[in-house]
Amino acid sequence: MGYKFKIVARKNDQYGVQFLYNSEIMVWSESYKSKSSAKNCIKSLMERTPDAPVVDLSKGEEGSGYRFEIVKSKDGQFYNRFVARNGETMVRSETYTDKRNAKNCAASLAKNGPSADTVDES
Repeated sequence: MGYKFKIVARKNDQYGVQFLYNSEIMVWSESYKSKSSAKNCIKSLMERTPDAPVVDLSKGEEGSGYRFEIVKSKDGQFYNRFVARNGETMVRSETYTDKRNAKNCAASLAKNGPSADTVDES
């Protein structure tokens, strides 16, 4: 299977999380001050994404709790982000011209994330 989580080094001795299919980065996290926080992000994504609803903010939908959000960017493209129950964005995707691709990216993380291997490249 080509899906994996990757812990990467970031500047200022911080860490990030990426979810990849083969070598393509599908989503990425904010920077964390500790590697344990990056590992907790991965654990949470593995546990929380399979049952998370998808809320389409571009249609005015609202949501709470752990959820995927489909967002329209300023240039009219779409991306998804996975949001924790406290409202903090855990990961986000690149932008897509077609909203379906943003939704497919979220669905792929939800389906393949729980069984993905984790690689530490920090």
